[in-house]
Amino acid sequence: MMSETQNQLIKYLQELSSDEREATLHRCCGSVRWAKALSEALLAEQLHDHESLFKLSEQIWHSLDKVDYLEAFSHHPQIGADPAKLRERFQHTHEWSAHEQSGMQSASEDTIMRLAQANQEYLAKFGYIFIVCASGKSADEMLKLLEQRLPNTAENEIQIAAGEQAKITRLRMEKLL
Repeated sequence: MMSETQNQLIKYLQELSSDEREATLHRCCGSVRWAKALSEALLAEQLHDHESLFKLSEQIWHSLDKVDYLEAFSHHPQIGADPAKLRERFQHTHEWSAHEQSGMQSASEDTIMRLAQANQEYLAKFGYIFIVCASGKSADEMLKLLEQRLPNTAENEIQIAAGEQAKITRLRMEKLL
């Protein structure tokens, strides 16, 4: 049986107008195709609990193309970037991003500089910013992950980044509660 909180999320999303539902979901993941597909599926599918909603979300996400992944990635601030400069650009999600990247607040100057350099290397190599589910990670942990992923092939890395995006999307959907 579905708990009241689980029921509230599904009910809340289903009761929104199509445009409102898509906009709400788009805040969770920057892919227009994902938001539209999940919005439509929310009305067509029998969802029994929030886990079935999250599973459906991931199935839709992983059925998309690289262009959809890149679109979603473009809605994220770069790890360790200046929050003041990004607040305006990402005004609809900056509260979530700031909390997700809270591990940056206690970063050493050395770590910040190394992150900035590694971020530039990553961007130059892959053509998009480093995507990681930063919640609960320190700046040093994020730097280590970035450095570990830099040697990846483009094909492997896009799949890893897409997996990280799926984690971020789930966390953001949970925040809708």
